[in-house]
Amino acid sequence: MKHNPDDRSDNVERIQFNIDHTIRNMELAEEMIEETDNPKTKKALQEKNERREEALNRMRLEIRDEALDRERGYD
Repeated sequence: MKHNPDDRSDNVERIQFNIDHTIRNMELAEEMIEETDNPKTKKALQEKNERREEALNRMRLEIRDEALDRERGYD
């Protein structure tokens, strides 16, 4: 059985899409936090945004590494 070659050519764009999507979700959650009076909902949304922020930090590191690898020709 043949394995598909590792195609990393679109990794930077894919990661950027995920970053943009995560930021948009954080913004929507912030709007919901401002609009709700339910303390449980606010807390849950704030905790979710904290996890999203951590994910963003990891994605930013990953996109940097992928961009450097792309420049170097994926050696």
